Amino acid sequence: MEATTINTTGDAVTFLIEQHAQIRSLFDEVEHAPTADEREVKFYELRRLLAVHETAEEEIIHPLVRREVDDGAHIVDARLEEENKAKHQLADIEAVDIDSIEFDVKLAKLREAVLAHAEHEEREEFNRLRAELEPNELERLRSAVKFAEATAPTRPHPGVESATGNILAGPFASMLDRAKDAISKPRNK
Repeated sequence: MEATTINTTGDAVTFLIEQHAQIRSLFDEVEHAPTADEREVKFYELRRLLAVHETAEEEIIHPLVRREVDDGAHIVDARLEEENKAKHQLADIEAVDIDSIEFDVKLAKLREAVLAHAEHEEREEFNRLRAELEPNELERLRSAVKFAEATAPTRPHPGVESATGNILAGPFASMLDRAKDAISKPRNK
């Protein structure tokens, strides 16, 4: 199953909140995987979902919040700072042996940062978007989010947290990431 597959008919906010729940679940699955091979598979799914999810938010949601929400620029700047930190943490954890104590420590710190970030998004961005936009606008926005995810890089790229940065670097990064994924994708055992 692809990490971004969510089969509901909700709007963009519902879709992203459901992905936050899936991210929480994947953190649990990585942490409690009984073997290194299974842990690697779950971490691969988690890394991929985090990368495409954040790219879609950076390309679609954050610019919209900047335009539509009072104090949107301040809110988005804080979320982008969190995303940059998490991308650095995620890139750093990839260099660590998945079966090590160091991995466990780094995973716990990443989890804490990502879940706090998700809570901030839900409270400060998503709820405010729901208040500002019509339901049909949010439903149409879901298609844009899903398209952004379908074309997004699948690995973290710290320093690329803006819509412009993603548009400029994203296609090339996505192509390289997907090639790396094809070569190094863990096999379910």
